[in-house]
Amino acid sequence: MSDPTPLAAAAARQWGLPDPVLIRTGMNSLFAAGDDVVLRVGRPAFPIATERAWMSLMSSHDVRVPRLLHDMNGGEGVSVVAIERIHPVGDIDWCATGAMVHRLHAIDPSAAPGLPWAGHFPHWQIESLLADVRASIDSSALAGIERCLRQWAGWQERLREHLVVCHGDVHPGNVMQAADGPVLIDWDLRCMAPAGWDHGPMLQWSEHWTTRWGGGPLAYDQFAQGYGVSLRDDWMTQALSAMRMVIATLMRVRAGRTDVVAAAEAERRLRYWRGDPDAPLWDPQ
Repeated sequence: MSDPTPLAAAAARQWGLPDPVLIRTGMNSLFAAGDDVVLRVGRPAFPIATERAWMSLMSSHDVRVPRLLHDMNGGEGVSVVAIERIHPVGDIDWCATGAMVHRLHAIDPSAAPGLPWAGHFPHWQIESLLADVRASIDSSALAGIERCLRQWAGWQERLREHLVVCHGDVHPGNVMQAADGPVLIDWDLRCMAPAGWDHGPMLQWSEHWTTRWGGGPLAYDQFAQGYGVSLRDDWMTQALSAMRMVIATLMRVRAGRTDVVAAAEAERRLRYWRGDPDAPLWDPQ
């Protein structure tokens, strides 16, 4: 996608919003338009009509998401949407977040038609991803990654069991604590998957927060308390947590082909797979 700034500026003028200021760029580009609105410019994962229906469904089940305020077709598959800007207040209430995810998982799948199966996502095609970057990984790190894959062999076959409606990426970067409670953001990866699909990221960040990602430990136990059950000892949840570590590494290796910052981060992550006792913390990037 070309420079998203002109589209964001045009949308802000059309909707009578302040001039947009870039917040960050990733899969989408996010702009602040004053204190109360965020503009998201990018290729949407779902049609805008589906987004509106989804937000209505979430509201009816007391799953808190940012409100969608405006939308505009920017052409060539790109859209601009204005969403409610959430202002974080204090620490995340993980117990309330777990309870909200439980309500999400309890939704009848027939009420959310068209959700992809989790295995549909390209970045979860680990065998293909590994084959693509294998030549860029040294033998020691590769051996560590392949040991992990052997340990959790069979997770793909079990990914079609006990499917529920999932957010797809529940972790601290996608939960914001508003004044009246937590809000789940960034629903682009919503899908049908086992419940462990949403527990896995939380377990990964909790178990590896101090050793891989830096900072203080996360309260997965509080999340599980709110959810109503802990999946800490569930095989599938542990497997998905481990696979996220592998994917996070392989994707940085691939990005490092053309990005020196990504290449440096890939090397940090590969030191972990080599078994280096002094392996540095990972930068979430």
